[in-house]
Amino acid sequence: MPDSFVQEGYATLVLCIACPILAWVFSYVYYKQTAKIIVDPKVADRTALPLKRPINVSDSDDRLPEIFQIYSLIYQGAQDFLFAEYRAVSIFVVGFSIFILIVLGVSDSWINAVFTVIAFVVGCATSVLAGYVGMAIGTFANARTAISSRVGLAEGFKTAFKAAVVMGFCLCAFGIFNLYILIMLFRLYYSDAFGDGDNAADDTAALFEAIAGYGLGGSSVALFGRVGGGIYTKAADVGADLVGKVEYDLNEDDIRNPAVIADNVGDNVGDIAGMGADLFGSFAESSCAALVIAAQTGSISSNDGNDAIWENWGYVSFPLVISCTGIVACFITSFVATSTSHMELNQVEPKLKGQIMISTIIETILLFVVSMTLMPSEAHFAGYVVSSAEDGVVVDRESSILVKNYYLFFSAAVGLWAGLGIGYVTEYYTSNQHRPTQVVAENCRTGAATNVIMGLALGYKSVIFPAIAMAVAAYVSHSLAGFYGVSLAALGILSTLSIGLTIDAFGPISDNAGGIAEMAGMAEVVRERTDCLDAAGNTTAAIGKGFAIGSAAFVSLALFSGYMTILQSRDVEQFSHVDILHAFPFAGLLVGAMIPYWFSAMTMGAVGRAAHDMVVHVRNEFEEHEDILKPDPDTGMTRQPDYSACIRISTEASLKEMIPPGALVMGTPLIVGFIFGCKALAGVLIGALVSGVCGAISASNTGGAWDNAKKYIEQNKLKDRNDNILGKNTDAHKAAVVGDTIGDPLKDTSGPSLNIVMKLMAVESLVFAKAFYIQHPGFLGWIAAKIKGE
Repeated sequence: MPDSFVQEGYATLVLCIACPILAWVFSYVYYKQTAKIIVDPKVADRTALPLKRPINVSDSDDRLPEIFQIYSLIYQGAQDFLFAEYRAVSIFVVGFSIFILIVLGVSDSWINAVFTVIAFVVGCATSVLAGYVGMAIGTFANARTAISSRVGLAEGFKTAFKAAVVMGFCLCAFGIFNLYILIMLFRLYYSDAFGDGDNAADDTAALFEAIAGYGLGGSSVALFGRVGGGIYTKAADVGADLVGKVEYDLNEDDIRNPAVIADNVGDNVGDIAGMGADLFGSFAESSCAALVIAAQTGSISSNDGNDAIWENWGYVSFPLVISCTGIVACFITSFVATSTSHMELNQVEPKLKGQIMISTIIETILLFVVSMTLMPSEAHFAGYVVSSAEDGVVVDRESSILVKNYYLFFSAAVGLWAGLGIGYVTEYYTSNQHRPTQVVAENCRTGAATNVIMGLALGYKSVIFPAIAMAVAAYVSHSLAGFYGVSLAALGILSTLSIGLTIDAFGPISDNAGGIAEMAGMAEVVRERTDCLDAAGNTTAAIGKGFAIGSAAFVSLALFSGYMTILQSRDVEQFSHVDILHAFPFAGLLVGAMIPYWFSAMTMGAVGRAAHDMVVHVRNEFEEHEDILKPDPDTGMTRQPDYSACIRISTEASLKEMIPPGALVMGTPLIVGFIFGCKALAGVLIGALVSGVCGAISASNTGGAWDNAKKYIEQNKLKDRNDNILGKNTDAHKAAVVGDTIGDPLKDTSGPSLNIVMKLMAVESLVFAKAFYIQHPGFLGWIAAKIKGE
């Protein structure tokens, strides 16, 4: 490929336009195929279905009116919550935009501050769009999956999978396309960027420091989406389980349970919309971190002289190229799942898990191709590796690291395969097909206490491999390409994001489908098929959570690298390293390690308070209206529960309770940075990363194991010593329900939200890096220096 075509960015242009268009067209085709399955009985038409025989009307089981009623309740509940949440978020966006403008305008440049605010608003809007699209497709496909499951398991699988594909591919396409267009528009003002003029280096650096606002916006909205959605779904879930299952022996999705609709709404706003916003934030932040590092460091090595990497947009934009190759790899992979015409119950889970492996293999090949063809054979990237230091002052420093193009491949690939390993290890610890979760289930024989103890032990143990895998990947990538290598490792793990989101969204869609089948009274064979899809979705959702946590850790490290790069561009002598033996960095480590625990306390407490209100309401409704559970003796009719009251309880609680955790995460970097300085903040970021990633893995896997231990018992796989089955409504099952209820806020609220704690603190520090005190240890150090007369 001609050097000029690559260096001037034409290859990036082609990929960043063509790949999103491919993703959107592909998503639209799958959306139209799914839409052919009619849900509304008023417009049902036997000839309008894409399947081999009509499925919206069955001679033996016509439950379409009931299905449509439940579908409408879930859809409207999810719509109402997201609109209420986004109205609250919009107030934050306006207020924080003004804060960014003032702080960066006073400390750096007003024009750079304006562009940072623009990027921040675009990032927020894209995150909102990602979350809304996820919710819309989830609520659109749930009933259609239940309906198509009447024909067969393969049809139900393909309906849920194709709908999940729409979310996965649309989100990645929005992220890449919006970021690329934003950069191109900013270049109209920063006209000297990527040139050889006197202001070229400064303009290039300023451009991408402003672009970092895109990542900050994405992660800010994701925080509220994850926390708010998590509180919503778990308040409803805990309320439905404690009263419905434990006290009244109702089934999982009994239509008589007042909290059951809110529970199904929560699957969409928490597990789909929240996850979508979370992983969009990861993509935006990792891309911004890599772009910031590439734009400020590096030079091409050639026989006729050295040209800086930042002078060539085609080389700087390599992170966007990696994300584009991911869309291509996932596009090819998706056909493996949708080509199935017949499927047995035991084939669903392997089919989904195989998607991750296939996409990883294809992406590895594509990474090698683009690394060897779109990057220079050799380049020097500034790494500021300290050879020796005395009393915190650098004595000797390696000013650059020689990086070959295949080093870049290995840096991205090691992140990609580390993510795969973390996902599969997460599945091993949380699936009831494997021994760890079965041991947890067996301990339910002796009560809830032993179940809880073994579940906690499992969660702690599950941290070992992911921590080692991330440590190895971080060491390898940094050894090969310095800070830039770390950012490529983060992009590597996120390169198969389309498939990662697809298999993650598959779980809540199938879970809702099973709930609708139960509530609408569909045939037992349909419920059996949706249960199979749900069980496989639970396993892949656990893989998705592991993937999200691993990517968050790498993204946080990449953002920290970007933060240090900006500080080094200000004063390399002071910030070539951070010495943890000094007081402020060490104190920062302790404070940073504490933040995830404080945050988890807030979110767990929020779920507990909201769940308390939900339990009280459901109990009162059962006690005041006995005809909800049993037909009225006079009329012979049963009363419909007040579903809207439970939806209102969850909505109000989540909107109120998401504010304090958000203020903690957003406020900590600003307070530490301004008052205690950049080095103290560096300690806080590393402390939060190390503590947060281990806490997130432990919480998510503990909750996942308790959930699947309960399902293991419900599948009649647990027996006592006399070989009697310990199934539903036994003491062992009630002990499992207690464990599952405790684990719900761990795996769906606190654990996943810690991902954003790590990332958001880091990207906020990067954006405000030029506003913090650098000559002294913060404002306090400045005061101390003035007192001393320095």
